[in-house]
Amino acid sequence: MILTKNILYKNFSIKNYKSHTYKNLDVILKNKNAVLKSLTAEYKYSFSKSLIKKFKNFSTMRIIGMGGSILGVKAIKSFLNFKIKKKVVFVDNLLPYRNLLENNKKILNIVISKSGNTLETISNANILIKKNHKKIFVTENKENYLRVLGNKLKAEIINHNNFIGGRYSVLSEVGMLPASLLGLQEKRFKQFNKLIKNKNFVNSLINNVESMIFFLRSKKFNSIIINYDEKSEDFFKWYQQLVAESLGKNQKGVFPLISTMPKDNHSLMQLYLDGPKNNFFTFFNVNEKKSNKIINSSIIKSHNYLKNKNLSKILDSQRNATEEVFRRKKIPFRSFEIKNRSEEVLGELFTFCILETILLAKALKVNPYNQPSVELIKEATLNNLKKN
Repeated sequence: MILTKNILYKNFSIKNYKSHTYKNLDVILKNKNAVLKSLTAEYKYSFSKSLIKKFKNFSTMRIIGMGGSILGVKAIKSFLNFKIKKKVVFVDNLLPYRNLLENNKKILNIVISKSGNTLETISNANILIKKNHKKIFVTENKENYLRVLGNKLKAEIINHNNFIGGRYSVLSEVGMLPASLLGLQEKRFKQFNKLIKNKNFVNSLINNVESMIFFLRSKKFNSIIINYDEKSEDFFKWYQQLVAESLGKNQKGVFPLISTMPKDNHSLMQLYLDGPKNNFFTFFNVNEKKSNKIINSSIIKSHNYLKNKNLSKILDSQRNATEEVFRRKKIPFRSFEIKNRSEEVLGELFTFCILETILLAKALKVNPYNQPSVELIKEATLNNLKKN
């Protein structure tokens, strides 16, 4: 099935399962909230074109953030790296020692934290950012640590929409400001209005969600991504947080796991094929136009079938074979085959995943926008630091 002109999609082979997903989608679309508005071209950014012009000539960028504040930008950079000529360093963890361009004066620092009080972000910013660095801070329009620091350091401060949580913010200022500075066309990511008028897209989305509801009610909670595209690894790390943090509440949820292919054929595949049947799978690949070719003169006669093949062809053969074995063993899977890399394609994928997650939350009767238990760890960490 064609999901869009850019994406071939095969849905789970679950039939005759119905829920209230169509009705739920209508309700969600009618009550379009800030998250959905951020997926549209009508969304108003809190940064101006003049800001992009002011900083567009920086050839090196360092982006500091945690979780949803940075995962979307990493996904964009990795997926569309062939279009990007700039050097980008991501700082998204606390490590005892790092050397990430601390002494580079010709670097643009972008620090992102919705609350402005994220411990890891402000710690990394404290160590890495110098007074003479150029810097942009993205945070809520509140008196928080990052805003106070930004004013002190005379940084450019961009307002983070306080109605959009970090994991949903990829097509808001959080993702589109860095994307614009990387030379990408932010308007091309905004595919929402076109997609919700596309019957193939809507029907595929609905059937996909209904299949996943069926799996969850059948005690299948592990969503395993069989990823054949290395450049999409960061996209699935974004998706992993989106699903886990949005749905993992009230003893409910989906456990998203990323499996890198074909490497994991030699480690995890035996478990997938013959282990516990509490999983459902997503196959994902991107058609690469360029690929290293086998050197025919080095092939031994017994392996002549490799002659004139490139690595993409070999990868496709492995993926098709794996899908066939999954079908024979009646292991549930869906598959995405991406025809090309572009802002439009990535915008379509972001939109599909966000709508899927919100619809699943509606069916599970959980709030997709909060993360109450994570706050407990933040509070306990703060108490420990104050004691010590």
